Order: sequence, then structure tokens, then C-alpha cells
Amino acid sequence: MYYIYLHGFASSPRSLKARYLCDRFAKVGISLHILDLNQDDFSHLTFSRQLQQVKEAFPDPETPITIIGSSFGGLTAVWLAQKHPQVKQVICLGPAFNFLDHFLAKIGEQKLQQWQETGYLSIYHYGQNRRLPLHYEFITDVQKYPDSELQCAVPTLILHGRYDEVIPIQASKNYQKNFPQVKLIELESNHTLGNVIPQLWEEIQKFCL
Repeated sequence: MYYIYLHGFASSPRSLKARYLCDRFAKVGISLHILDLNQDDFSHLTFSRQLQQVKEAFPDPETPITIIGSSFGGLTAVWLAQKHPQVKQVICLGPAFNFLDHFLAKIGEQKLQQWQETGYLSIYHYGQNRRLPLHYEFITDVQKYPDSELQCAVPTLILHGRYDEVIPIQASKNYQKNFPQVKLIELESNHTLGNVIPQLWEEIQKFCL
């Protein structure tokens, strides 16, 4: 099995969850391959680019893959499993279902209009601890991937905080109810899951190791 970790939107491979899980996997003799989805060009990030980048990182076609994705990375993992039979398991940490609904609600109509008119919007990038411009193509591209087209072809574990202020846990509950092969575990945490990281590892081990 080949293990890939996908960080969240405006995050990086140096996030707390990424580093912790990489260390835990290493201690049991498994390499966790952590991709940098920013590709040194966050300003021109699109969901299509992200999907293609991860696909290009897949090993030979005979090797099964487990993808662990955080937030927007979790949404990416679900789409990849749907498109590529090589992906055999998915683990989502606070997955960003209904991403645009939640994202655009926080931006507001006025800023959204300015973004569309000027082409760029300043976004705080947690991985770099500074604001970076993001092109409006990010929005038009994500619109090509409606959640209504999502399926679930593989065993999937979702770990979601009950008090998630970014992606409400109801989004994961709505996804789970349509697919019996999805296991949802509710955690006493928010979107970062920072206070339950050891529990994340415990549940991941049970699920796939």
C-alpha cells in the first residue's frame, strides 16, 4: 500500500497534522508521502491542477493507494478515489464538502464581486503566515466539481470535529448517509483538530493498518 497525505487549502506540508502523521507512520516503518499542493504558485491554484498533481504522484498502476486528506485535501481525496480505481481507501479529516457554499459565505457578496472584477483576492495563507493573491479562476474551476456528482467507491473514514467552524460537521453527515461504506467519527474539536491529533492517529491505525 502506498500512502499519500494532502494538506488543506492555504496550508502546507509543514502543518501540524502532516508532520505528526508523517512521524507516526515512520515509527511503524511506513512512508507517508506528503505533497505540496501549492506548487510554489498558490496564486494560480485550481482544483483541477490539484487533482492532476496528485495523480502524477501515483506510483506504478499495480500499487494500491490510500489517501489521507485534510479539509480541501479531503475533498480532493474523495474525487480521486472516484476517478481512479488504484485508490483503495480514503481518510478525510474535516473534509470540505460543499466547499464553495461555506467559502463564499465567509467572503461576502461585495468582496466576491471585487474578486471577479479585479481577478485576484488577498487570501491569508496559513502555511506561509502571510496574505497571498488568489486568482478568480479558483472559483470558476471548483464550480466544475459539484458535490452532487460525488460517489463513494471505496471504504472511507471521516474524522470531523463537532464544533467545526469552517466546514460544519453536517456536511460530512450528509455525505455519509448516502454511502454505507463511509464511517464517520465525531470528535470533540474544531476544524483544526489540533487537540485530538493522537486520536486521529489511533483511528487511522484501526482503519487501515
